[in-house]
Amino acid sequence: MEIQTIKQSLQENGIVGAGGAGFPTYAKLDERADIILMNCAECEPLLKLHRQLLEQNAEVILKAFDMIAEAVGAKEAVIGIKKEYKATLRAIDRYIDSYPRMRVQLLDSAYPMGDEVVLIYEATGRVIRPGGLPIEEGVAVFNVETVYNTYRALELGIPVVDKVVSIVGEVEHPVTVRVPIGALVRDVVAYGGEILAKNPVYLMGGPMMGNLADETALVTKTTNAIIVLDSSHSLVQKKNRNPVIDLKRAASSCCQCETCTNLCPRHALGHPIEPHKFMRSAANRDFQDTNVFLNTLFCSSCGLCENFSCPQGLAPRSLIAEYKLGLRKAGVKPPADVVPAPVKESRSYRKVPEERLEARLGLAKYDVDAPLQADEYWKKEHFIHKVKILLSQHIGAPAVAAVEKGDVVKVGDCIANPGSGLSVGIHASVDGIVQEVTDKYITIAER
Repeated sequence: MEIQTIKQSLQENGIVGAGGAGFPTYAKLDERADIILMNCAECEPLLKLHRQLLEQNAEVILKAFDMIAEAVGAKEAVIGIKKEYKATLRAIDRYIDSYPRMRVQLLDSAYPMGDEVVLIYEATGRVIRPGGLPIEEGVAVFNVETVYNTYRALELGIPVVDKVVSIVGEVEHPVTVRVPIGALVRDVVAYGGEILAKNPVYLMGGPMMGNLADETALVTKTTNAIIVLDSSHSLVQKKNRNPVIDLKRAASSCCQCETCTNLCPRHALGHPIEPHKFMRSAANRDFQDTNVFLNTLFCSSCGLCENFSCPQGLAPRSLIAEYKLGLRKAGVKPPADVVPAPVKESRSYRKVPEERLEARLGLAKYDVDAPLQADEYWKKEHFIHKVKILLSQHIGAPAVAAVEKGDVVKVGDCIANPGSGLSVGIHASVDGIVQEVTDKYITIAER
């Protein structure tokens, strides 16, 4: 299949990165890519959906991955997967011999192994420059669900109307289930049975990089998990930090031990990120070296410095995020001419084991099976009768509504066309009647 035909199909069918920022997948199909990577590192603790999806659908996912490789002319198609995912590896082994350009790269069980920059180095030995894009080094990265959605679009004509979501934490039956885009958190959590927490809060995404949300938050194309915790959990307390207090604590407690910098995965790859220097300058309002602040724009916000490294329990990641936000609002962009330093020799023994990270976060008891149910499971229980579908679930321009209030739609109908520039289509995720149309969202309810 020609690359332009694939690109058009992916754009029309709304395929974006099924996690992270939701970069439109069609824009990643670039003939400069001589290596394509499938990310099955399952970066965040407690998340299992990608390895489960690949285990259950290995044949079609590998087929789609090879189609992408063929379209861009890649010499290698590499599956990056942690060596502990034995069942998934067995599933891959059954089909991979049919694809000569494809190979498996076994990864350590360390965090953040699924970070794009880290994964590329582990799988190819190539270093992405600070602020650079993988394609500059001839690499394109896709996660497992994105490749699966590509298969569904190209082979079955199915657009993105649903999302695989893990429901874990303080729930009766941890489970992974496919739910319609635009579903409310409270309706999705119901698939996990009774909530066991006295004062539940909902963490959307992984425990390290996810954000707290209320029960009316919406499932989008990038929602990987809903973690239910009690409001008293230490991780929830950290997510609710006050930056003003954090800055004062840094001024009084940061001892400049440099552990945050020593364990920073981007720093280990030669990026000029030194959290300990940032903490010193920010806490003391020392602006003599502006590079300390400009370099925060290269931070991946993985959260290791804050949730694992700092012996004082300080908040480098949260404070860096505040400064990054301020710089962006002021129109400051990352320096474009930064050359990475050599990869640190110490990197190999400064990886953070995921098991230790889970224990440090107080999440070890939640690391249980959350089995992936069949695609029709959510329809059997049918807790979801109404959806509110955002028109901007991806990097780039929002989609433009193509329906009006009162229109009758079916699952898969296009309800919003791609906007101008970088954008993708949006589709109905349930059968029903359009109840509301704005420039931000479309609401659909069953008849």
